[in-house]
Amino acid sequence: MFWQKELETLNRSRLEALQLKRLRETAARVYGKVPYYRKLFKNNGVTPAHLKALQDISKLPFTTRDDLQKNYPDKLLTIKHHDTMRLHTSSGTTGKPKAVFFTRQDIDVAANNIARCLTMTGVTKKDVLQNMMSYGLFTGGLMMHYGAEKVGALVIPSAIGNTERQLMLMEDFGTTSIHLTPSYALYLSDVLEKKGREFRKKLKLKRAYMGAEPYTEETKNKIEKLLQVKVYNSYGLTEMNGPGVAFECEFQAGMHLWEDSYIMEIVDPKTGKQLPDGESGELILTTLTREGMPIIRYRTRDLTAILPGKCKCGRTHRRITRIKGRADDMFILRGVNIYPQQIERVLMSVAHVEKNYQIYLDANDKMTVKVEITKKLFDGDLDKLKKLQLDLTERLRAEILIRPNIELVEPGTLPVSEGKAKRVFDNRKIY
Repeated sequence: MFWQKELETLNRSRLEALQLKRLRETAARVYGKVPYYRKLFKNNGVTPAHLKALQDISKLPFTTRDDLQKNYPDKLLTIKHHDTMRLHTSSGTTGKPKAVFFTRQDIDVAANNIARCLTMTGVTKKDVLQNMMSYGLFTGGLMMHYGAEKVGALVIPSAIGNTERQLMLMEDFGTTSIHLTPSYALYLSDVLEKKGREFRKKLKLKRAYMGAEPYTEETKNKIEKLLQVKVYNSYGLTEMNGPGVAFECEFQAGMHLWEDSYIMEIVDPKTGKQLPDGESGELILTTLTREGMPIIRYRTRDLTAILPGKCKCGRTHRRITRIKGRADDMFILRGVNIYPQQIERVLMSVAHVEKNYQIYLDANDKMTVKVEITKKLFDGDLDKLKKLQLDLTERLRAEILIRPNIELVEPGTLPVSEGKAKRVFDNRKIY
């Protein structure tokens, strides 16, 4: 199904012509109305007139999260403060958040993109979407809410937490779709499991949309099995309107990124050099339809790749792979670069491993991975436990090139979160 078929299936030449037109307009807008961008452009020896082809975007400067924080609260606006309609923020690391302003048009464009996402996964006005994301300054809840309402679905703004009430709402109102974080999905599945099979049979859940946290395909598969739903990968960030930047279609062969709203590039995180399709690197995004606060070549720090080839669904907007992690999430241990998702991928692919795990780095540059295992195995003999411990150790050593300490714990031992999960605890002291 399509929400805006003409735009979603626009042939590549017309789509790229539209991108170039909007890129020129956006560049001219920020150059003329945002002193900070005008200075960046001049420092790079470039003006909007240099944009003769899409490839010329590489001449423009990057925008970083530090740029957004330095220009807090409203120095990147292209319009008067009172002409904006909504403010969202994304947390920063230096005390000040990243503030992103939206006009009525910006909100409408974001909602339309989400309507596209939901429609291509089968949502219609007959569906009930229970939105378990946080509402407020975080974009995840409100933007998904607006998009689902455009489709005509009944929206339950349940927000995050209060799991017993979530389950009651699912049962009483026939929820068919849920929007939540992967960590909360795991927590929810644990509570649902305790309710028993008869309760699960009462529910009408068909699909789950997950975002806000990086997660692996193995975790996705585990959640599908536990919740008995189809899980769709989604991607978004506050700086780019929130959820709905990219989404899986019914064929689930990568996430379509809406290229009439964004120009995407993949670059080497260290050098900033553009990489070809199929090669993994950092995702760079430029807004093409943002009215109040356009952003040029934003360094998302998210790691992915552009998938070559066409999708069976007929959409011409190119696809990206699932987010493999954030450049910021990487930690270095004994000179080795390690991403938490590497560890998660190994753990979630092993039988008898439960939903929860945590990674501890100590002052001696050693890693301990605490892993919950099934109660059946934990109550078994020690030989099986030792065998699993050795198996996990060797699998992780092969993946991350470091031999961690594996600590097997009973299910339910590690703390759980109804919000974003904290997986890495770095206790090393840096002098």
